[in-house]
Amino acid sequence: MARLPYANLAAPEAAALVEKIIAERGSVLHLYQMLLHSPPIAGGWLNHLTGIRHHNSLPGDLRELVIMRVAILNRAPYEADQHAPIALQEGMNQAQLDALPHWQDSDLFNATQRAVLAYTDAMTCEVQVPDAVFQEVRDHFDERLTVELTATIATYNMVSRFLEALQIHSHDAR
Repeated sequence: MARLPYANLAAPEAAALVEKIIAERGSVLHLYQMLLHSPPIAGGWLNHLTGIRHHNSLPGDLRELVIMRVAILNRAPYEADQHAPIALQEGMNQAQLDALPHWQDSDLFNATQRAVLAYTDAMTCEVQVPDAVFQEVRDHFDERLTVELTATIATYNMVSRFLEALQIHSHDAR
């Protein structure tokens, strides 16, 4: 159960944003139901996440690989629950999802994916990224993709930290 009640989606100050969220996302997920306690924050969050998810040249399977790994590292089940189906739609397979907790011991990930996973681990667990890990990413990505990858990892660390601090979970009632 979430630490705070979910916001009233019928509140007048939230109405326009609720409509926008439904138009973009199909429904108002628990994450946004919580964020709507502060419509200005919810609006900024939506714009930022839309940029990361939909205006990013990072391939969808790599984006979802990052999101799923961040969810595992940060013990954020809601994030994993929301993104596992998307990861499969974007080209990851179930065997890769299953191997993700111990990716270093798996042969299911190619060199690019392994560089992305090492970078995700370093950014999430250590914050400071060793030069060798960064260089592996640069061997696969130009400046734009490196920035987009870095922003994606940073963003989903923000998401999981928000979710876990407020104990937002998939099984919560509205």
